[in-house]
Amino acid sequence: MAIRSVKAYPLSLPFDIGGPKPIFAGKTREMEMLLIRVETDDGLIGWGESFGFSIWPASLEVIERLVSPLAIGRDESKIDELMLEISRKLHPLGRAGAVIFAISGLDTALWDIQAQKQNKSLATLLSAESKAKIPAYASLIRYNNPDLVAKNTAAAVRQGFKAIKLHETGFDEIKAARDAIGPDIHLMVDTNCPWSPEQALQMCEKLEPLNLFWIEEPVWPPEDHEGLALVKRKGNIPIAAGENALGYSDFNDLITKQSVDYLQPSVTKIGGVSEMLRVMGLIKNTSIRLAPHSPYMGPGLIATAHLIAAQKEEIYLEYTFCQMDLNPLGESVLTQDGFFNISNQPGLGLKVDMDIVQQLLVS
Repeated sequence: MAIRSVKAYPLSLPFDIGGPKPIFAGKTREMEMLLIRVETDDGLIGWGESFGFSIWPASLEVIERLVSPLAIGRDESKIDELMLEISRKLHPLGRAGAVIFAISGLDTALWDIQAQKQNKSLATLLSAESKAKIPAYASLIRYNNPDLVAKNTAAAVRQGFKAIKLHETGFDEIKAARDAIGPDIHLMVDTNCPWSPEQALQMCEKLEPLNLFWIEEPVWPPEDHEGLALVKRKGNIPIAAGENALGYSDFNDLITKQSVDYLQPSVTKIGGVSEMLRVMGLIKNTSIRLAPHSPYMGPGLIATAHLIAAQKEEIYLEYTFCQMDLNPLGESVLTQDGFFNISNQPGLGLKVDMDIVQQLLVS
């Protein structure tokens, strides 16, 4: 068999976060998804996702102009061989960013097809003892407003979430969340690389009484692994990072320099399921925990859930906390009482509504 087609669909999904949406690059934040569809010459269809969030036009160009021509006609079962060949041919264009985002979508779709061919879910393909459901944490978008933070964290707890992540940098917002949810709910904070190591240590001292489960990417730039290691040693709050790591070698450096307690590879950003498995292998037999980055609402979220379900440890799935009334993946991307159900259908178990795809398509 061979790959017949590789197509990309840029979508903008309607969503409500319980407050004003943030501004990014002069525009109101959108929930963007770059949906990847791969079809084989015998009619099997696999779904993947490339990192969206404003960069999707560049990734779309890479898929249509480069990745698709290199993939069509190739044996879809030889995933490692094909990914290596495409990566080598495209490496002069960058080993991170749009090129790798595009490759990530293709790789995930091929794993979907591979599991379908064996009549197994992706989770079961990866582990015969995979879980039927996994815990999720509510990942809130930034509000910069203590009252809105308190309102939405409390709402997440009412929906059954036992862990909450903020995207805030202000002490007042973070304290408002802790006051709203009480001491028994895990509270994480993703700061998105705002501080020097010294500033991060000062903030950790202020935040320590709030009993954070982790603080995420507190240091700028994200590749300052030595600075991050300093905060890990002296900050008294567990450190999470990895969503901006530049591939396998960068993850290895994070580990070697003892910079993290939680490692956060992102399936839509680092090369898909194949690279996720390689990176996850780095922390076997270590004290570092896996905490994948997955603020998506498409096949990237589903693939991450299957990867987590295949692990022995209990691992939280990052789940964007918002109201979304229209998604072509339907109920497969919804949580129930703070848990995410893993489909036992072949592959990722997706039924994509192409009418909704066309409705949400960005022209």
